[in-house]
Amino acid sequence: MTTKSRKKVNEQTIVITGASSGIGLAAATLAAGKGARVVLASRNEKDLREICEKLEKDGGTAAFVKADVSKEDDIRKIAAQAIETFGGFDTWVNNAGVGLFGNLMDIPIEDERRLFDVNFWGVVHGSRIALSHLREKGGTIINIGSILSDRAFPLQGTYSASKHAVKAFSDALRMEIEKENIPVTITTLKPGSVNTPFMEHARNRMNEKVILPPPYYDPDVVARAIVQCSQTSHRDLAVANVAGSVVIQMEHLFPGTLDNIMKRTVFDLQKRKNEPKNKEDGLYKAPSKEGRIRGRYAGPVLKHNLNTSIRLDPKKLWAVTAVGLSAVAGVIGFLRK
Repeated sequence: MTTKSRKKVNEQTIVITGASSGIGLAAATLAAGKGARVVLASRNEKDLREICEKLEKDGGTAAFVKADVSKEDDIRKIAAQAIETFGGFDTWVNNAGVGLFGNLMDIPIEDERRLFDVNFWGVVHGSRIALSHLREKGGTIINIGSILSDRAFPLQGTYSASKHAVKAFSDALRMEIEKENIPVTITTLKPGSVNTPFMEHARNRMNEKVILPPPYYDPDVVARAIVQCSQTSHRDLAVANVAGSVVIQMEHLFPGTLDNIMKRTVFDLQKRKNEPKNKEDGLYKAPSKEGRIRGRYAGPVLKHNLNTSIRLDPKKLWAVTAVGLSAVAGVIGFLRK
């Protein structure tokens, strides 16, 4: 892992899409609390205004833009607002995304196209516009992927495909800008199940209520990773994602075995029988009420992720590496006796 020094968060202007709820709102709140100037974007103008008023009441500095990331012109408006209000930006977080559940053959093609317009093309538009501003001065682009960037889940096939596409685009763009020595870091964050309103806003083409497989993490775990990645250079990071890390390793080593395990387990893990479905979703238009960081998951929610904490802190990473090397050396020395 390469780590490069960046501006401290309190010296930065940070743009965050999908910032009216969930991970985006958690990251905006944390960054503003640490002294960053934040520019929040989403489709819900009323909630954005209320959020910015609260952030400023709490001592933060914030601006907002009503924008649909599937529209390139709207993303240009976000950049223009950041430049007009704060003179530019240092970190751009492509966080906006929507969910879609159901068997692939039961989902209308227009729903699948709309999801890609938001989840993939929103990242493409945002990255291109952010890079055009940052290529000379330097900075960071953070693209929010998923555990599903590395392993597809049944019943979330189109969403999985969009997150695979986000990872591939980010990886290719990273190599291209490194080839040109452009001082911009491209980071892909890959969260697991996070307790946000994501499920309430997802379109569900099944009869049952849908859920994400546990364990669940608090949105602040991902928000802390976003803020840290704005200050130090990281290629990619599985965050809030212990079970996901195991799944990813099995995908590389035993994909067929993992298919069989998932066929027997993951279908049921994503369904809640005898519970009513959501009455609205956010696929084509903003939900009527946002402004919440956390979802309504009633089970245990983890507040910390040791693996993420170690990856993000160079001192911890070196300490763990040193312990690991010492242990290996000890085993080798014992075997030689």
